[in-house]
Amino acid sequence: MNDEKQPENPSAPSAESKPAAEASATPAAEAGATPTAAPSQQEMAVRSALETVMDPEIGLSVIDLGLIREVVIQPEKTLVRMLLTTPFCPYAPQMIADVKSATQSVLPQECEVEIMPDAWSPEMMPDPGLLGFSY
Repeated sequence: MNDEKQPENPSAPSAESKPAAEASATPAAEAGATPTAAPSQQEMAVRSALETVMDPEIGLSVIDLGLIREVVIQPEKTLVRMLLTTPFCPYAPQMIADVKSATQSVLPQECEVEIMPDAWSPEMMPDPGLLGFSY
């Protein structure tokens, strides 16, 4: 019965595997911590201003739609990377101008808006339920 209890007690192997898993998770977490650093106050202020920029067809902000993918604040300019809901959105020039204007209202420096080629989907939204149906 003692022999049965020893194989039955896998705590030693799992205890060994936990530190190994934690050890492997720790470098991954540290590596992930650098690119996902907390947003600066300036970035949060820019994102807050971008909540006023509306998609004219859908009637939701570029933030609510998840179109703003990245805000990079550099010493000489602000870079905003965003998506469009459709590849050839007829309102793209207006939305780009509105994003620049909102960004410059917070940071009075040049703003560059880069349209990313990725496809947008409602799953990118913080709350897809805002579209009026569930996913």
